[in-house]
Amino acid sequence: MSNDPTNEQQLDNVVWHALRGPLAGFVVEDSAGEGWLRFQPDVGVFSGVERLDPQTWRRVAEIAGLGGTCGFFRDVIGKLPRGWGEEFRGECLQMIAGDLAGGSPLEIEELDESDVAEMLALAELTEPGPYFIRTRELGRYVGVRRNGHLVAMAGERFRVPGFVEISAVCTHPEVRGQGLAAGLTREVANSIRAGGDEAFLHVLDDNENAIRLYRKLGFSVRRKVEVVFARWHGAGWVQEEG
Repeated sequence: MSNDPTNEQQLDNVVWHALRGPLAGFVVEDSAGEGWLRFQPDVGVFSGVERLDPQTWRRVAEIAGLGGTCGFFRDVIGKLPRGWGEEFRGECLQMIAGDLAGGSPLEIEELDESDVAEMLALAELTEPGPYFIRTRELGRYVGVRRNGHLVAMAGERFRVPGFVEISAVCTHPEVRGQGLAAGLTREVANSIRAGGDEAFLHVLDDNENAIRLYRKLGFSVRRKVEVVFARWHGAGWVQEEG
């Protein structure tokens, strides 16, 4: 495996390193080469920045435009500068796979372009995190069907040399508690490992059920990272406290 300590450090700022490397083909051209890279909007919502200094914030505001929003996902984001308002702020646990069971008894199928409508509907219902019409292109996706309907799925999103993220793990409310999320997570993790990389994932730190599941599967916490969605209101705007 290529997940040496140098590569692991890239997980601190994973969107930046992913968009500079393995996922460079999904970068919006207007952000390239300015210390700020963002996903094409029908693929992902997050932006990667080398550093969040005043110059970068000005550049992001210039491209985002008045009323534009931007999502950041990295080790520390800090207080937003004047003119920016927080739409959402949360902390995620970044977890890396350890010893995992070998297989899953589920009847798992590969998901492709023909499944996009069902994948979007399931993501909209269950809200596993930002998911768009072309998110599936970021990696392998698998799912479980019941009576011909997609009821659970999981796939791959961010990647840097040596590490691939498991994402969009979701289960229809009517079939929860049947081990579908666990089986699909294990399937994707083992597939990533078979390809020579290591699996990691992110989970909001207040999602106790999911954290318990991932720990049971063999994932351990590496660190906390912040996620912030910010909107540019203009240089004269001041966000109200509280």
